[in-house]
Amino acid sequence: MVLKTSGRNFIRFVHSHTTFQTNATRPQPLINATCRVPTSKLEMVTLIVATTYDPASINPATALLAMPGWTTGPILPPNIKSFTNQQTRLIQHDVSIVKEDDLDSRWVEATGEVVDEVIFLSRHTAASNRPALTVHPIGVLHLKEGESPPHGGKAGWAALPSPRIGPWLRLLKKMAEAHSLVPEFEITLEGTHHGPLTSKPTMFLEIGSTEEYWKRQDAAQVIALLIWEGLGLGGGEAVGNWNSETGKRTVLLGIGGGHYAPRHVDVVLKDDIWVGHLLSGYSLPMEEAKPGENHIGGTWRQSIQAAFEATKASFPGGEILAHLDQKSFKGWQKKAITEFLAEQNINVGRPNDFT
Repeated sequence: MVLKTSGRNFIRFVHSHTTFQTNATRPQPLINATCRVPTSKLEMVTLIVATTYDPASINPATALLAMPGWTTGPILPPNIKSFTNQQTRLIQHDVSIVKEDDLDSRWVEATGEVVDEVIFLSRHTAASNRPALTVHPIGVLHLKEGESPPHGGKAGWAALPSPRIGPWLRLLKKMAEAHSLVPEFEITLEGTHHGPLTSKPTMFLEIGSTEEYWKRQDAAQVIALLIWEGLGLGGGEAVGNWNSETGKRTVLLGIGGGHYAPRHVDVVLKDDIWVGHLLSGYSLPMEEAKPGENHIGGTWRQSIQAAFEATKASFPGGEILAHLDQKSFKGWQKKAITEFLAEQNINVGRPNDFT
């Protein structure tokens, strides 16, 4: 197994997703050329990505743009509109949200502004069709080199998880309750999955799970308010800025369980915990050892290692603790995982470690 890194700062291990109506005036694009900032005046900006392809993406973006302070920004080649508000940049393209790779580095190249984090707005689909507002990190850690991810990203790749995931999940729950979306909507995390490729801390904010709910204006408004308050655009303090020198330093690395990570969510909602990658069972393919052999096959090791390294990079100085969904594993799986974690010096958290 070989650790590979690239200029995108991702970690990869390989083996030897009705427009929101408002009376406010929306900014209109005025600039059709790139606008470079001198290197000596580089700014750190948050990049929000939306697409007209998806009502659950463009509606929250439209609601956010109806709030004060937005001006028209440059066109990101070839034809992606942008809008600016303080240190926040919102870009709007017209294809699937997972198809435009490297938007953070492309923004730097076009404008000279350094992207500090990326937030994607997207729809969510689920077999249950249950309405939901979700937050999650991205990556396709379990695929082997050469395999083609069905929804963007790159085989074996783990994006840097946004430190805002945990704090924003708790804020989203409060806002959804205040706007009477709960209990109709479930507020939850999702396991790490899909692309697109990024090199900066990244998270997805999603509205699910059917077209009826993708178009819900009240859900779009809550997502817009989450961003507005979470980034401090209204003048308050931003939520979820990582600082290892103040407050709690415990970062949950979720291992096991279903796609919606219920046991991990329970911990994150109750306690002031930071969240890294969340590896659901499908991201931990394990092949039981054959009789007389000890080796357990599958790409579960590369998933755990990539998730840990990317989480560690997003939380410098943090205490990364694996949180296992114990009941989701068979005995041999749990034994193999705990032994591997010990070999890799990845500490397993006990219940009181997350309080």
